[in-house]
Amino acid sequence: MLDLTGQVVIVTGASGNLGSAISRVLARQGALLAVADRQHAGQDRGRDGIEGAKRLLIAGADVRTREGATRIVAETMARFGRIDALVNTVGSFKMAQVADAAADDWSLLMDLNALSALRLSEAVLAPMRAQAYGRIVHIAAAAGQRSFAGASVYSASKAAVLRITEAVSDENKARGITANCVLPGTLDTPQNRAALPEADPTLWVSPHDVAAVVAFLVSREAAAVTGAAIPVTGRQ
Repeated sequence: MLDLTGQVVIVTGASGNLGSAISRVLARQGALLAVADRQHAGQDRGRDGIEGAKRLLIAGADVRTREGATRIVAETMARFGRIDALVNTVGSFKMAQVADAAADDWSLLMDLNALSALRLSEAVLAPMRAQAYGRIVHIAAAAGQRSFAGASVYSASKAAVLRITEAVSDENKARGITANCVLPGTLDTPQNRAALPEADPTLWVSPHDVAAVVAFLVSREAAAVTGAAIPVTGRQ
């Protein structure tokens, strides 16, 4: 197991299936967590096994705005005094074919998937540069590398996350800061099982499997990995 003892990690989108799984894995490896979600931050106290002293809850911050992203950073700095890593799971998925007005979803998906990554990267870079150390991990998607029917706008927004991450990596790798993307396949969640009852979920990826890859990327051991887009697709 990786040792993340004392590492301060921001996890955004923390109340979702993936965000909560990542938070639990990082906490078990010793990280101090600032868990943020626009609606509510993570699960109720005591339900996820994370000690209150090791977790800061941040609710209501809209990471599509500079104010929301900088608020998360400010509250984390006030509590822990440093930020070692950002794990950004904020995003949305919506399907529509081009002939069926897919363009109507452009602002929604680009803001939630791409603008959030840009705002959060901007916000955490100041403290990371000051300490000459940092790990930035954005959750993108395999569709960001190749689209499919009905996913034109979704894929474009996830491709933007990859390009943003590559730029953040190149702009900061000489400063001891890495930036990487994880590209999950279909996640094995209750929502996906309900939406796809005829699919075989044994081919999907568990949130825990994605969390294990994220944990490596935020560790000190991952210093040589930056600008990467890492598929985590199981047997799909």
